[in-house]
Amino acid sequence: MTSSTGGHPYQNGLDRNPANFVPLTPLTYLERSASIFPERIAIIYGPIRRSWAETYRRCRQLASALTKRGVRRGDTVAILAANTPELFEAHFGVPMTGAVLNAINTRLDAATVRFILEHGEAKVLLTDREFSKVTGPALATMAKRPLVIDIDDPQLSAGESLGQLDYEAFLQEGDADFAWQPPADEWEPISLNYTSGTTGNPKGVVYHHRGAYLNAVSNALSWEMGPQPVYLWTLPMFHCNGWCFPWTLAVTAGTSVCLRQVRLEPIIEAIKEEKVSHFCGAPIVLNMIVNAPAEMTQGIRHRVQVMTAGAAPPAAIIEGMERLGFQVTHVYGLTECYGPSVQCIWHDEWDALPITEKARIKARQGVRGPMLEGLMVADPLSLAALPKDGQTMGEIFLRGNNVMMGYLKNPTATEECFAGGWFHTGDLAVWHADGYVEIKDRSKDIIISGGENISSLEVEDVLYRHPAILEAAVVARPDPKWGETPCAFVTLKSGAEVTEEQILAYCREHLAHYKLPRSIVFGSLPKTSTGKIQKFELRKQAKELG
Repeated sequence: MTSSTGGHPYQNGLDRNPANFVPLTPLTYLERSASIFPERIAIIYGPIRRSWAETYRRCRQLASALTKRGVRRGDTVAILAANTPELFEAHFGVPMTGAVLNAINTRLDAATVRFILEHGEAKVLLTDREFSKVTGPALATMAKRPLVIDIDDPQLSAGESLGQLDYEAFLQEGDADFAWQPPADEWEPISLNYTSGTTGNPKGVVYHHRGAYLNAVSNALSWEMGPQPVYLWTLPMFHCNGWCFPWTLAVTAGTSVCLRQVRLEPIIEAIKEEKVSHFCGAPIVLNMIVNAPAEMTQGIRHRVQVMTAGAAPPAAIIEGMERLGFQVTHVYGLTECYGPSVQCIWHDEWDALPITEKARIKARQGVRGPMLEGLMVADPLSLAALPKDGQTMGEIFLRGNNVMMGYLKNPTATEECFAGGWFHTGDLAVWHADGYVEIKDRSKDIIISGGENISSLEVEDVLYRHPAILEAAVVARPDPKWGETPCAFVTLKSGAEVTEEQILAYCREHLAHYKLPRSIVFGSLPKTSTGKIQKFELRKQAKELG
């Protein structure tokens, strides 16, 4: 059997058609759950309890309303919101129009929000009134302002109204029977997520429908979520589209328990009352629970699965969570790979180990998840895989369908990060004999604080603009609560006098709160013979500060 077209011989006369090939999109998960489990609870938010059928209707209404307002295939719809039902619905309603969802980090400053809105060319902005002090100034200086829709949460009394109408009124413009269509090509963009700006302005990371579909399933498989999980939203839904969990909850017909704020009391209360089975969060969230009063955590008698990432959680935190009965899974990923794509998968033979040793193993980043096709620790220049000896340090490289399409409007950065046919993470790690990777350093000096990436270069840039500062360098300082916090080392100009509080006050004027240095150390900076600041020496000093 031969093929006149030069393809596989079996392909001769066997073509793709609507019966045997449908582009992958997570939107079909929503339709399926709504049709099979229409009365099952999809959303819980305070007194709100919405079924999958109602959620599907609302998402179609949102898509219809956006379409009536002129949103078309390839447009960008931005949203700046807390972990509320509106943000969950946007993960389906926006791409139903063919548009691209841009969920914006609520912790950013106005200048960065404005950059994102302009760079992504947002046609519509859905914005929670809670964040009007940031959104207002961001919109005020835009040459071309998007259509603004307020999210008016009854649980919130503060915040200014900025839009033409509120979200619920906007939904009423839409048709609950809107006939949405899946994308013609699964490679079409579904979402736009911005990095934390580790080198200047943040970069726009583009996800496609295929990757979102596959990563949603990967979450369910790798975490053994099973049917009808009850998922607590402690992880920001704006962060890598909530690690794709809005779509995972649709494929599993699970329940999303939404929280506006990540505070200890509501977390514990939700776990108890709603019988939460799964939640994700940075090590700081785990640390809150570990250090909660004993009487608060009493009464949690069911199994709770916890997925954590960011700065590797201290083994003591993992150990503390396990002692409380929570089962911790450590994962690793980046915005560029849809969130977690590497997982510290557990082996039964480790069950007999002492809990301290278990925690040490769980602190490793792990092995590739089900939908990641390639993971290696290799030489950053030659891309030659390094020995699995637990000592030789190299860069982590990833490959698979859950790696981004690329950076929006930035072909140079896209080409660089995909050089050699692998995604270059920039994270330095060792490879153990069992194939598990363990990060040892970050080549770009990123500080991960409470799950948020902080660029040391951005903080240094602000410090260098202070009139009294001659030199500045920022490194990560270990922190028992946040994982890491910025520690600034500064050298003052000759004759200059300034206090730590004055420097911090200056930083507050130019940086988002979570990026502020928690420590200022005055003195000369260690340098190489060529004048380069030796950050590894500063990291040692920061660690010794305790």
